[in-house]
Amino acid sequence: MSASSIVSVIDDDASVRLATNNLLTSRGYTVYTFGSAHEFLQSAELETTCCVITDVQMAVMSGVELLTHMRGLGRITPFIFMTAFPDEAVRERALRAGAICFLAKPFSTPALIQCLETALSDPGDATM
Repeated sequence: MSASSIVSVIDDDASVRLATNNLLTSRGYTVYTFGSAHEFLQSAELETTCCVITDVQMAVMSGVELLTHMRGLGRITPFIFMTAFPDEAVRERALRAGAICFLAKPFSTPALIQCLETALSDPGDATM
């Protein structure tokens, strides 16, 4: 991990954004949080983000739709998904689209950190 690694956290739940931000900031990451996929897509951080951590189910554009949209733009930014409603079909779709990890909420700190380290070290290796 590089101290300059920029992580964007996208979740429509403010408490999840805050908790994830606090955790990752304490580990030395630079973190930006967004309440929606649209908010992220309109941000300057779209250009600098090293990894996206996003909720699967959000209004207007889901996390999987965001990943598909980003790949359509030619962006290979690694994605980590988190969801309170783990569903095998959605998990498979996310991994096929290029997700690094798919975590069920609540997830452990070590699980998230392991996913993030994997994403930042080898974005082409889809695991978990």
